[in-house]
Amino acid sequence: MKHRIMLYLCLASLFIVACTDVATLKSSQPIAPVRDYETILVGDLESNYVGDENCLASCHKHDKTHSDFKRSVHGDEISEDTGLPLVNCESCHGPGSKAVEHAAEQKVCDFKTLLPLKEFPAQAQSMICLKCHSAASTPNLNSWNSSVHALNDVSCFDCHKLHKGPQQKVSRHDQEDLCTGCHMQTKMEFSQFSHHPVPEHKMTCTDCHDPHNSTNRNNLKGITTKALCTKCHMEYQGPFVYEHADVTEECTNCHRPHGSPNDPLLEVAQPFLCMQCHAGHHGPQSDMGTLGSTEMKQAFFSRCTDCHTSIHGTDIPSAHGRGSFISR
Repeated sequence: MKHRIMLYLCLASLFIVACTDVATLKSSQPIAPVRDYETILVGDLESNYVGDENCLASCHKHDKTHSDFKRSVHGDEISEDTGLPLVNCESCHGPGSKAVEHAAEQKVCDFKTLLPLKEFPAQAQSMICLKCHSAASTPNLNSWNSSVHALNDVSCFDCHKLHKGPQQKVSRHDQEDLCTGCHMQTKMEFSQFSHHPVPEHKMTCTDCHDPHNSTNRNNLKGITTKALCTKCHMEYQGPFVYEHADVTEECTNCHRPHGSPNDPLLEVAQPFLCMQCHAGHHGPQSDMGTLGSTEMKQAFFSRCTDCHTSIHGTDIPSAHGRGSFISR
């Protein structure tokens, strides 16, 4: 019986260490259970909350951290007048009574008693923000933990610098540099001849992508790719009497979303893009018949859309009455 009790105590101690050791959590893959992160976010159980005044009086009275935070979204907009829970130093760094206990004689806080935020794994860092931003807050990030970013070990801190004053919220002008810091392939695509005007600052990444909540492919804001694209390109939304099947299904069957050497954002230049389905302009993949005159054969080696101008769909039948997307 005594041996069994000792065994249980050993197992319990191992469990506590596993739940509270930051290094263990940081190296654990796959993502650890939420309760493990919640354990380390509690902080030092022997510390008490002492308020911002103690933090400012002890260490941060004149430094830039204080002024930047006061000008940030949290420090400036979440005031007592709003009726919202206030955000202060200890909301993120944990209770600070032990940190300031000997600050007067040592001239510095004991930072080791605060939460080691920089050492936390990404999931634990984000949970600090989710204490507020998964409830009735703006933005509401209920789906963050299942988002592509969260599942790839990206935390809120990677994009939002909490002590950076107004820059805490990423501006539209800064989004391209921030996003392409990781998505370097996309940055290369924007430099191609045909591209969405992101480098020109006429649109930005979050016009199409939701970095926080989206759980669909590529973090798109639309339910489908076509639903997203036709928010701007409404003339191609349809439905049409004569519809191009690939266009109905997926815009990216023909177009690249970021950039391409082929205008307009085509995967492959015409006529080779069309020939992937309409091989040779005749045969089993097409009911258009064979090419007759030399003029028609020469026309085939130019752009298909010189003739098929309504390639995305039309309500008007072609000259032959077969709906071949040819404007009359």
